[in-house]
Amino acid sequence: MLFFAASSPYLIILYFCKMTQKERYQNVIDYFEKHIPVAETELSYDNPYELLVAVILSAQCTDKRVNLTTPALFEKYPDIISLSQTSFEELFPLISSISYPNNKTKHLIGMAQKVVTVFNGEIPMTVEELIHLPGVGRKTANVITSVIDQQPNMAVDTHVFRVSKRIGLVPQKANTPLAVEKELVKNIPENLIHKAHHWLILHGRYTCMARNPQCATCGIRFTCRYYEKKINH
Repeated sequence: MLFFAASSPYLIILYFCKMTQKERYQNVIDYFEKHIPVAETELSYDNPYELLVAVILSAQCTDKRVNLTTPALFEKYPDIISLSQTSFEELFPLISSISYPNNKTKHLIGMAQKVVTVFNGEIPMTVEELIHLPGVGRKTANVITSVIDQQPNMAVDTHVFRVSKRIGLVPQKANTPLAVEKELVKNIPENLIHKAHHWLILHGRYTCMARNPQCATCGIRFTCRYYEKKINH
């Protein structure tokens, strides 16, 4: 990646003008490979069952809150069979501090029961199978398959959606998670897609926040469309 002194605004603008989309992707990838070589989910889990439960609970909820909740849940329900045999009344108190606990309680029980009856107690490992489970959408299915099996699937959450468009990796007209997913998968090397998902999430969580992006300390600002517009105004 090319870096500029703060006193060289004209060089920065010239670089932005000449940068191709391929170069933009390569700059972002080069930076993250150097600075975040190991990129993983911040959810705590020991097996596919625990990750699936944690990801379902994490919808519109912080990973920190989920990680505070799951130890007691997994102690009481150590596997998919025990979870499938519980009741709403027994499970709900364990996840009542999570957002939307009513729906998530129903989803967890329904998910567990379907895994047991349809998949013989084994968490399926394809997006097509996973999305038929209660509480599991395409984003969750992409997370499970990419984290557990390192499949080249890109889960697009709010961080990935915002950051990829703000940087300029994805055009503004890509206005759905699926459209963003397709753009990223098309342009990121297949062997890095599972890792790039975490790069974008971590960048959005700690640097490129929605309301107060930390542009002054951002290592990819000279690749970023948002920063380009910022210094031109």
